[in-house]
Amino acid sequence: MSQPGRVLRSVCVFCGSRPGARPEYLDVARRCGALLAQDGIALVYGGGHVGMMGALADAALAAGGAVVGVIPTHLMRPEVAHQRLTELIVVDSMHTRKRTMAQRSDAFLVLPGGVGTFDEMFEMVTWTQLRLHAKPLAIVNAAGYFDRLLDFLGHAAAEGFLHAAHGELLIVEPDPAAALRRLRERLPPGDQPPSGLERA
Repeated sequence: MSQPGRVLRSVCVFCGSRPGARPEYLDVARRCGALLAQDGIALVYGGGHVGMMGALADAALAAGGAVVGVIPTHLMRPEVAHQRLTELIVVDSMHTRKRTMAQRSDAFLVLPGGVGTFDEMFEMVTWTQLRLHAKPLAIVNAAGYFDRLLDFLGHAAAEGFLHAAHGELLIVEPDPAAALRRLRERLPPGDQPPSGLERA
């Protein structure tokens, strides 16, 4: 249960534009979308209609949720922009896309995906490290997808390139419900999390 003054209104979800090789991946995307809608939390995501992204958005819409897509002009065709969203924001660049998604969200969830998903995740964590925002981020480690990445981050810390405290910026849970619960616990005090994203 969320604490007074800590309200999770919107969550940005980063995930792949491909479905992945295991049925568990699409399943977790659908469960995540439905759960956000059922909890009255708006979904903010990359605006695509294919792969994990499409499954996520379709599930949220089917459950009556609000879904905001943010997509750059040059990806309108490759990622097949979703045409049934509550709101579709078309932006001029990938950086503007990430900044807009961050500004529209109170927290972040990361589902399985490829290089683009990793880029989005690490940029949000970097912005937290640089104190550009204080919005929590959780990885949904479906079917152990992120295990090797998490191992590598441990290796980077052991080799002196990551501060031990930076590892604590990543919440890791196997399912969306647990991840959302942890995100609520990590929300900064007050009605609105502090943000310096206009400088990002």
